[in-house]
Amino acid sequence: MSRRVREGRESHRLCEVTLDQDSIGAGNRDIEHERTVAIYDLLEDNLFAPVGHDGGPYCLKLLLANDRLVFDVRDQAGEPVVAHYLSLTPFRRLVKDYFMMCETYHDAIRTLSPSQIEAIDMGRRGLHNEGSELLTERLKDKIEIDFDTARRLFTLITVLHWKG
Repeated sequence: MSRRVREGRESHRLCEVTLDQDSIGAGNRDIEHERTVAIYDLLEDNLFAPVGHDGGPYCLKLLLANDRLVFDVRDQAGEPVVAHYLSLTPFRRLVKDYFMMCETYHDAIRTLSPSQIEAIDMGRRGLHNEGSELLTERLKDKIEIDFDTARRLFTLITVLHWKG
C-alpha cells in the first residue's frame, strides 16, 4: 500500500457500490440476496484508490459492456473520476472452477467427514485467493486495492456470473 493511501485511508475507500440492472440484469431471489451481501461486505471494509486521484470516498457502479466489466468510479457528488474496462475472459475458468468447488463443498457438508470438508474448503479458499490476486493484477496501475478488498470484489464478480 502506498504511503499516500495509508495516510488518507478514510478517503480512499468505497462509500457506495451499485450494479447496473440494465446490463447485469436482475436475478432470482437467491442471486439478489448474494449480491446484496457481497456489496454490504465490500462497503464494510475496503481500500479503493484510483491511481492519480486524491479525492474520495468513491462511488462504484459495475456494469457489463461488450463482454467487459466496467468499473465506473465517481466521487460522492457524482462527478466522474475514471472508468476502467476489464475483460472477463481471464476470470472465466477461475469462476467456473470456483463454482464447481462451492458445489462440491455444499454437497460434502451433508455426507463427508469434517477433515474432508476442511480439505475441500481449503481448495475453495485457494481459488478465491487466486481470483483476488488476478483482480489485483488486472487493476494494477489503475486502482489500488488491498487484498481484502480484492477478495470482496472477486466475490461480487462471482455473484455477477451466477445464473442461479
